[in-house]
Amino acid sequence: MRAVRIHQYGGTETLKLEQIEKPQINDDDILIEVKTAAINPVDWKIREGYLKDFIPYDLPVTLGWDVAGVVTAVGKDVTQFAVGDEVFSRPNIARDGSYADFIAVKADEAVLKSAKLDFAQAAALPLAGITAWQCLVDVADIQAGQRVLVHAGAGGVGHLAIQIAKAKGATVIATASGANLNLLKELGADEAIDYTQGALIDQIEKVDVVLDTMGGEVQQIILVATQYRWHACLCG
Repeated sequence: MRAVRIHQYGGTETLKLEQIEKPQINDDDILIEVKTAAINPVDWKIREGYLKDFIPYDLPVTLGWDVAGVVTAVGKDVTQFAVGDEVFSRPNIARDGSYADFIAVKADEAVLKSAKLDFAQAAALPLAGITAWQCLVDVADIQAGQRVLVHAGAGGVGHLAIQIAKAKGATVIATASGANLNLLKELGADEAIDYTQGALIDQIEKVDVVLDTMGGEVQQIILVATQYRWHACLCG
C-alpha cells in the first residue's frame, strides 16, 4: 500500500511517499481503507520533532491521526463492526497514522459514520470535536443559560465549540475576523465579535466560560479580564 512517512524529524522535505505492507491487525483492531485523512497541527509538530520526548516513535512513522473510511477486516474480538461499515476515528497517536491507503485502529476508537456526512466531513470531526467537547463539557461543565465566549470561532475547534455550546443551551459569543462574522452567525453564535475592532473587554459583557485556543496575548487579556468583569474557564 502507499503511505506518507518520515524517517527523520524536520520540515516538509522529510515526508516520503513509499510502498509498504498493509498493517497487521490485533484481535481488538479493525482495518480501515482510508477514504479521507484530515490534517491537524499536531501532525506537523510531530514531524518537526517537538513531541519526540513525549511520544518516542521508532521511525519511520506514518503521520495523520484523523481518518474516515471503510472497514476491510476485523479482529476476532471485534463485535461492533463488520466488513463494509463506513467509520471515522481519532486513533491512538502512538501508532502509525492515516496518511496511507489503510490504517489499523482499535475498534473502541472508531464509530459508525452517519449517512448525512461524507468522508471528508467525517474525517474533519474527531480531533477538533473531541477537543471542543472536552473543554466545554468535561472541563467547564457548561450549563443552559450560561454565557460562553469562544475565541477563533471560525477555526477547527471553534466552529464545533459554537455548535456544542448552543446544543447545551448556552448563549454563545464568538470572535473572528470581519470576513467570518456571517459564518459565526450561521453556526449559531448569538453574538459575533470582530476581534480587530478594538479591545474585546470593551465589546463583550460578562461571560461564564471562555474557550481560548489561541494562547499567548489572547490568554493574557483573558486573565486580566477575569479580575474585573469576566468569570472564565480557560480551556485552550
